[in-house]
Amino acid sequence: MPETKPENQIDYIEFPAVSIEATKRFYTEVFGWKFEDYGPAYSSFHDGRLAGGFTTDAPAPALSPLVVLYSSRLEEIEQKVKAAGGAIVKEIFSFPGGRRFHFTDPSGNQLAVWSDV
Repeated sequence: MPETKPENQIDYIEFPAVSIEATKRFYTEVFGWKFEDYGPAYSSFHDGRLAGGFTTDAPAPALSPLVVLYSSRLEEIEQKVKAAGGAIVKEIFSFPGGRRFHFTDPSGNQLAVWSDV
C-alpha cells in the first residue's frame, strides 16, 4: 500500500543559490544535511525530516519567507555558521518560548535557528 502524503503541509522547500557547491558545503558543515545532485544547476537536500532543493536557475529574491530551523545547541550552531562562511544578521535574542538568531548563507538566503532550551 503506498504511503499517504500529509495534506496541506509543507512538503518541499526550494531556495535560489549562487553556487551549488558552496551551498552544499555550507549546509553539510553546519547542519549535516545530505545532498543529491540533479545536474549542475540543482541539488536536492534532506535534513532528516524535510526535503528541499537549491537551484542556480533563479536569482536570490530581495524578500522571501523566513525558514526557521531548530537546534538545542544554539551557540554551537551559530559558531558553525560563522566558521562555514555564513553571516550572522541578527545575533541571538530571546522571544516568548525561546531564543533564536538569523543568518545568511553563501547565496544570500536568510534563515533563522531557534531553541527552546
